[in-house]
Amino acid sequence: MISLHTHLTFICVENLYKIAVVQHPPVYLNLSQSVEKAVELIKESAEGKARMVVFPETWLPGYPVWLDYAPNAGVWDHPGAKQLFRLLHENSLEIDSSLFHQLQNAAIENDCLVVMGANERVGRTIYNTIFYFHPSCEHVLHRKLMPTYTERLVWGMGDGSTLSPVKHDGHTITGLICWEHWMPLARAATRAQGEDIHIAQWPMVKDLHQIASQQYAFEGQCYVIAAGCTLTKAQMINGIKSHSKEYAEALEMIHSIPLLEQDYVLKGGSSVIKPNTEYLVSPVKEKETIIYTELNLSILSEGNLFIDTNGHYARPDVFKLTVNRNPQQNISYNDDIEG
Repeated sequence: MISLHTHLTFICVENLYKIAVVQHPPVYLNLSQSVEKAVELIKESAEGKARMVVFPETWLPGYPVWLDYAPNAGVWDHPGAKQLFRLLHENSLEIDSSLFHQLQNAAIENDCLVVMGANERVGRTIYNTIFYFHPSCEHVLHRKLMPTYTERLVWGMGDGSTLSPVKHDGHTITGLICWEHWMPLARAATRAQGEDIHIAQWPMVKDLHQIASQQYAFEGQCYVIAAGCTLTKAQMINGIKSHSKEYAEALEMIHSIPLLEQDYVLKGGSSVIKPNTEYLVSPVKEKETIIYTELNLSILSEGNLFIDTNGHYARPDVFKLTVNRNPQQNISYNDDIEG
């Protein structure tokens, strides 16, 4: 007798994507030695089977923490502030430089996507930039749209031309830097690009930053990788001393930070957050390490049952956002003018 009922078995196939978050410090304000260290950390992460390696905000060659902690950081014409800016400028990453290509080659040779936070030098201006080094030899970048508070002493403003997502292993990846996560329209612009994984770069991921990262995960129904750095006062001093030149005024300002040399100035706090806001990896604090985990991308649509801010939970008839993706320049030259 033939049964009229057919039993179907559904097999849920997990779509796993392994990532690594680097929570080691750079060689502070020493670009060449920091790139050398980054290449080794990328290799180690790839040997751990990571498909993407994420570094914190301005890991190259370090976040300008004196802006937050040194008493005279904002004093006009201060010798220490000027010398630190010069040192940061001299050690910022330039596109197509030899050090830039070392990082690109590390992504190619280790067959992984490298997400690097860097101080980027363009002429005499420094930008806070995320570089995505793709193993296909391409790169994409995002420059922080609005430096926060005292950061405006050292960084220029980015523009909408660097808001493009990155594709890797079939996944869409976006990123924002630090307090951009409190810019509602910036969040809307990145979410609208169909992200699966979002990079949230921070100097360190404090409790308030964890909240912003969790909020982003829920709004976007995506994984959020919150990357923060560890750094002691002694590591800052040693990084500056690693140069062949003397930087006495810069060191004096670092010494003025009211912490002991063994104290952490940046405490890490890196975490990985699921779309439902739960931690896949809870915050890791005051530990120099590489954090590994696997993201199950097959679950991403589950939360869209109740929220899709770029789809059925949007009201384009009421709200619309226009994003200017043209590069912004002070001066344009018209070479076609007839004499």
